[in-house]
Amino acid sequence: QAQLAESGGGSVHPGGSLRLSCAVSGYTSGRNCLAWFRQAPGKDREEVGTLDNDGPTRYADSVNGRFTISQDNRDHTLYLQMNSLKPEDTGLYTCAARFDRPSGFGCSSQFLGYDRWGQGTQVTVSS
Repeated sequence: QAQLAESGGGSVHPGGSLRLSCAVSGYTSGRNCLAWFRQAPGKDREEVGTLDNDGPTRYADSVNGRFTISQDNRDHTLYLQMNSLKPEDTGLYTCAARFDRPSGFGCSSQFLGYDRWGQGTQVTVSS
């Protein structure tokens, strides 16, 4: 059974950068969705971006142009490169996966639309 584990969170000043990693064990080939979500204190969890290996990568408007999702094809680790960080980027970042989704279905933008989740890594942006 696939498991996900995030790393790379921390504290950074506004304008700084961080790269989050999500180690994927038990990766299954197929129509896969790998996503990053975040949740700030007192706010709903939101999609940061989704990597669809059968379609385009999708980003939230709030991070588009600043964040980049990528995947290492050798060990399937998922990355989130975050540049030009802002205080409003603060939150718990969690990776999620759904492997081998049925044909004709896209990747969900909802956290519960996935069936594998990591424990999360905290990102704090403050001066």
